[in-house]
Amino acid sequence: MSKYVTAQEAVKVVKSNDRVYLQAAAAAPTVLANALTERASELKNVEICHLHTEGEARYANPELRESFHVNSFFIGANVRHTIKAGNGSYTPVFLSELPNLFRKNVLPLDVAFIHVSPPDSHGYCSLGVSVEATVAAIENAKTVIAQVNPQMPRTFGDGILHVSEIDYLVEVNVPIFSHEITPFSKEEEKIGEYVASLIEDRSTLQMGIGSIPNAALSKLIHHKDLGLHTEMFSDGVIDLIENDVINCNYKGTLRGRALATFLIGSKRLYDFVNDNPFIEMKESSMVNDTARIRKNPKMVAINSAIEVDVTGQVCADSIGAKMYSGVGGQMDFIRGAALSHGGKAIIALPSITKKGESRIVPFLKQGAGVVTTRSHAQYIITEHGIADLYGKTLKQRMDSLIRIAHPMHQERIEKEYYEMLK
Repeated sequence: MSKYVTAQEAVKVVKSNDRVYLQAAAAAPTVLANALTERASELKNVEICHLHTEGEARYANPELRESFHVNSFFIGANVRHTIKAGNGSYTPVFLSELPNLFRKNVLPLDVAFIHVSPPDSHGYCSLGVSVEATVAAIENAKTVIAQVNPQMPRTFGDGILHVSEIDYLVEVNVPIFSHEITPFSKEEEKIGEYVASLIEDRSTLQMGIGSIPNAALSKLIHHKDLGLHTEMFSDGVIDLIENDVINCNYKGTLRGRALATFLIGSKRLYDFVNDNPFIEMKESSMVNDTARIRKNPKMVAINSAIEVDVTGQVCADSIGAKMYSGVGGQMDFIRGAALSHGGKAIIALPSITKKGESRIVPFLKQGAGVVTTRSHAQYIITEHGIADLYGKTLKQRMDSLIRIAHPMHQERIEKEYYEMLK
């Protein structure tokens, strides 16, 4: 087919002052991005925008600031340095609304770099492990370039597209970025136990990646008829699906199917979702739509935070004024779970940082962002217990949150809070 070209040939379509969108997470089209970076000396002011991506991001080198500017919708570790260095910026946006930035032409796209499975006998490829806003990017970009990879799992849902929708195809054969499951600490296991204690049979789950979600999932093996409606999942759900704990039989949205918008995990996860009709990969405007989330009875949203103040304000995107990650889908699911019949919105975090600083605080750091407001917060969990904030006064909230703070910080937190009020 004439559409097949080398990466170097394909990226020649990018011009100075263009805006380029990269598919997110484990599907980051690194071969294309690297080929574009090789053209740095030929280009000026190219904006590269994306959510969190895995792997290297050579274009984010501050020495290339004249050629490339990184616009993050969720800041990953590989581009976090760009905010301080000045060759990157952050655009706050709910994951549910990101596709609309392209569809409404708020951020017109010149080029979309995507990562797909090889076309089948009918000419259809799959976006594999990451759909998020990529469908909207494909629909609205002037040019679509795909790296075609036999190692990309073929998943069902919104990520199925015909080769006629792609302008250039670049053959690659590279592993999908993976995260292996790491053992969880005693504190994380305790948090997982508390989270699991709030989950009833026939609940539908949303969770992220990491030790705390995996610890909670490991405690659900004796539960029955759970559902999965989440922006992402990892290896922790596989055993529960294979043992019929997660069967999605009682969901209110897309019953009988596990729903996600991107995946990050090990090769075992990618093999599990490959050609698996039980897994539906949908655009984030659908997966993170509060109106759809709330249709799931007993919806349980499990999210994390950087710090939580004693009134229930949740900072999850910055350390003080220093941007660290992003808004993502936390509020989409916190609100959806709260509005669900029997739903529960949970923020779970260790009581202290690795440096021993308290993550339950009398007041957020100066410049910190509030991702989940105090009026949205319901359950806050640390290894020291569960604080149920729903319907509680500020004084009751403070008492509950101090009780789940690390004992060595409890007295100080209370003292500093009251001194602040004087």
